[in-house]
Amino acid sequence: IRLNRMPIPSGVEVYVKCESGNPGGSLKDRLAHGVIEWAEKHGMLRPGQTVIEASSGNTGIGMAMVCASKGYPFVCVMSESFSLERRKLMRFLGARVILTP
Repeated sequence: IRLNRMPIPSGVEVYVKCESGNPGGSLKDRLAHGVIEWAEKHGMLRPGQTVIEASSGNTGIGMAMVCASKGYPFVCVMSESFSLERRKLMRFLGARVILTP
């Protein structure tokens, strides 16, 4: 996105990235995708293996999306104090959610 209404020096164009355009609306989507891609590339993650993440929110949602799209089972460990909505969304994406006290 090009910023047009900022006091910037003449001849300078400023562009920004809009993270809300990511599939889950978070920059953590790109992080999750990068982690899984890296693990696959380096032979640390192979078909059939399970991905486990301790997360409280957007990273877990991003991991659940990436794992669902690539066919990896995903387990998210999170505190029971975190929102019901996040738990439901991760389960909707196929994640197993384990709650801790």
